[in-house]
Amino acid sequence: MMLTKAYVLLCMATSIFPAPVSTSKFYGAKPIDSVWEVTVDAPIECRIEHMIPNYGIATFTSHASKKSNLYFELEMLRPMGKTADVVLLSMPPVWMPGEPSEYLDRLHFFKQFDGYIHGKTAWSILAELEKGRFPTFSFHEWKNRDKRVDVALSAVSFQLPYTEFSGCISRLLPYSFEDIAFTTLHYQDSSANLNKSSMRKLSQIAEFIRYSPDIDLVFLATYTDTHGARSANQRMSEVRSRKLEEYFMSLGLPNDRIEVKSFGERRPIAENKSPIGRNKNRRVVISLGRSMS
Repeated sequence: MMLTKAYVLLCMATSIFPAPVSTSKFYGAKPIDSVWEVTVDAPIECRIEHMIPNYGIATFTSHASKKSNLYFELEMLRPMGKTADVVLLSMPPVWMPGEPSEYLDRLHFFKQFDGYIHGKTAWSILAELEKGRFPTFSFHEWKNRDKRVDVALSAVSFQLPYTEFSGCISRLLPYSFEDIAFTTLHYQDSSANLNKSSMRKLSQIAEFIRYSPDIDLVFLATYTDTHGARSANQRMSEVRSRKLEEYFMSLGLPNDRIEVKSFGERRPIAENKSPIGRNKNRRVVISLGRSMS
């Protein structure tokens, strides 16, 4: 969508700190006050934050996942009082004379919510900061349509924290909580040991839990096939349950956050006449619960 000529000229004339005119309000950190800080650096989440004086906090976040992801949030001290369109511009700093402003996107910020952006536009904002430019959100003040509000992210002191943030993203686990929240693993025949592929999956679950203090429940349900006596199968199911319970406790989870059920040969999910069917029935179902922050 094209901006009006008058608006473009106004934007091009705006430097880091626009001249104080009655028709606009500007929020942005002065160079001496511009701070970017990596506040979370973990294999399941990376976060970098920037304080905008008298306005709020800008945050970029990326989470462990199979896919590359980036989320931006403009946390406002006073959230939008009215749902409104917001123009996203890339503004040149004063030390880039002659550089034009650039239109990036038109967004929609919702009443009483912080500004939230994800995907390509979030990556674009990060890229503009890396180039030393100032991504700026411009919109009409909801109380007074004659006044424009400009909220800028400062690129001053951005590079070193950005390098740290990028390093964190490169170390994120390649799977998310949703990928492991409900998992079925399988056992070797007549054994309390998982097969090789299930052991690898269990290691992934363990690695995620090590970095996730918000995991508040691990539910384990073990099952056997019908090969052998029913009582022996029940005992095997209980041995498997105890072994897994001890394993999750070794990760630091307290016993009251681990719930165990041993079903033996009850509740089969396949027929027990073939090796394939018996392998499906020799299983443990692991369900994870996560507290909402």
